[in-house]
Formats: sequence, structure tokens, C-alpha cells
Amino acid sequence: MTLKQLENLLEIDQDLTDNEYGTYYDKRSIEQLLNYGLILLDKPPGPTSHETVAWTKRILKIPKIGHSGTLDPMVSGVLPLGLGEATKALGVLLFGPKEYHALGRLHSLPSKDKLNDILSMFRGEIFQKPPQRSSVLRRTRTRNIYELDLLEQKERLILVRVLCEAGTYIRKLFYDIGEILGPGASMIELRRTRVDQFTEESGLVTLHELANAFALWEEKKDDSKLIKMIRPIEDALSEIKSVVIRDSAVDALCHGAQLAIPGILQVSPDLKKGDFVGVYTLKGEAVALAESLYSAHEIKDGTKGYAFQTKRIIMAPGTYPKRWHSKPNQQIKTESE
Repeated sequence: MTLKQLENLLEIDQDLTDNEYGTYYDKRSIEQLLNYGLILLDKPPGPTSHETVAWTKRILKIPKIGHSGTLDPMVSGVLPLGLGEATKALGVLLFGPKEYHALGRLHSLPSKDKLNDILSMFRGEIFQKPPQRSSVLRRTRTRNIYELDLLEQKERLILVRVLCEAGTYIRKLFYDIGEILGPGASMIELRRTRVDQFTEESGLVTLHELANAFALWEEKKDDSKLIKMIRPIEDALSEIKSVVIRDSAVDALCHGAQLAIPGILQVSPDLKKGDFVGVYTLKGEAVALAESLYSAHEIKDGTKGYAFQTKRIIMAPGTYPKRWHSKPNQQIKTESE
């Protein structure tokens, strides 16, 4: 959570944070980032996403890394990696769009006008059945193509940009375009250029760059390169709404308690019932992901009761001391009641 986000929140109550516990999210050491960090890897063509994760584990010498959104072996591009506890937050990135640049070959040579007409048919909601070689059940489903642009054409070769919903198969999109065209079409090369808010301009890192930076830190205690490659996992949550809680509520939440009104200090002013939110400490550290049970103003007017249902714990228990012992009522109570 950025300082700008914190400034724009609706204040429910005030409190201070204890600097003896936790760490300001943007002041973490390398050791801390290796457990609560995010790397925007530039996956090379060739290895699977699983192999790429395995190599990254060996480079960083840590046991737990997860990725957001599998890329086929020959596909390159943006592959967000969560380190340690940060793997629990990666699912948020599936909410946003993905962008691809794809090179394909048409099996005939249509006019540019005809090709553009066919591409326009695939903008918006489409039906798509995953290809035979896929990791999901082969069942027809709907996917949204937000943008589909023809960037360049050289005879039968075309370069297109696709902005689409997560889970869209670009290879199958080319196949379907070819079916409408008649003689067919096939994808030759694919690169993912965006995952949610992260693009190629967000600071992608190659495996070689990561290995060199880690060796520099490990052997010479020089973190100048590595600290720029591992960003706080909170960066991945910047597109969802926010809730800030008291230090005294943090450990209870980490042990499975639901978040109640007395533990809340600030919320996004436009929060609505059912919104997915990031729960943070006053230092900006991500504690959990949760679903709101009430709107921001209902929470502000309330005095007791659960306000959020926890969906995923990110912070490890014991980071903050255990201080919250009360058992709040199940329903929000207002001052007038």
C-alpha cells in the first residue's frame, strides 16, 4: 500500500504503531523481501513456468516461490513471482487483464479490410474451448477480448496485440480466426507484455540478471542491484481496495480471527459490500486478503461486529504480539442501537 493510498482512506479511528514489531513495507531488508517479495521475471522461451520457478528457487536459495499465470514453454514475457509468504497474494493478479503480442501465419492472403472485419468479430465476449494440450477441463467457456489490434502485416504474417481476460488462449484465438477466414491460421510466436497493472516497462528481470545480483549480495554484501529487483508484495495489491488495522488486531487475524469494527482504523471511502480488499498494518504491510461484509459508511457508523471475512492470510503469525482477546458480536452494532 503506497503512501498516496493511505492518504485517501476514510478514517474510522486513530492509533499509533509500535516500531518494535513489523517493518515498514518499503523498508524491508533483502532477507525480509525474500519472504515477502515480488519479482517481475522476464520468462525466456523454452522452459516451462514450473522449471523457471525451480531455477529461481535455486538462484535465491529459498524453498517457496509461486507464479501468477502459467506461460507455455515457448511463450516469453511477464511472469510475476511471489517469494515465500508472498505467494499467498498472487491470486489478486488474476482479477486484472493480460496483454499479449502475437505473431501468426495466415493460410491464405485476405485483404486488409477483410482481415480487420474478421478481427472485429473477436472483440468483446467470445466463446472459447481450451486446446487439447491444456491444464484445464476442455469445456466451452466465455472470455472477454477487450482490445484486438492488427499492428503489422507482411503478406501472410500478421502481428497483433491482444488485451484480454485471464484464461484466454491466444493460440486458440488464432485457430478460431483461421476458421472464420476459411483456410486457417496458426500462431508462431507469443509474448506476454502485461499482467494486471504490471507491464514490460515495470522493470522486468531476467534469470541471469537475478543470479548476478544475488551473487553480488551473497558474496560481497552489496544489495544495490538485488534491492531494485525484488519489490514488496504490496505492489501487487495496489489495484484493490484497502483496510488499515490496529497493531493489536494483527496477530489475531494471522491466527484466523475475523476482522471486527474495533480493530479497524481506515478503509477505502468507496468500499462496498462484497468488495475484495487488502488488509494492512499502519506500516503498510499486507496482513491478509478479505471480503467486505458492509460498506465504508456502515463500518464507520458501527461500533461492534465482524466487518470483513478473511479469505487469505499473508503475514506469518507472531510478527506482531498477541494483544486482542475480545470476542466481538457477529453483527455490526451502531451507536443508535
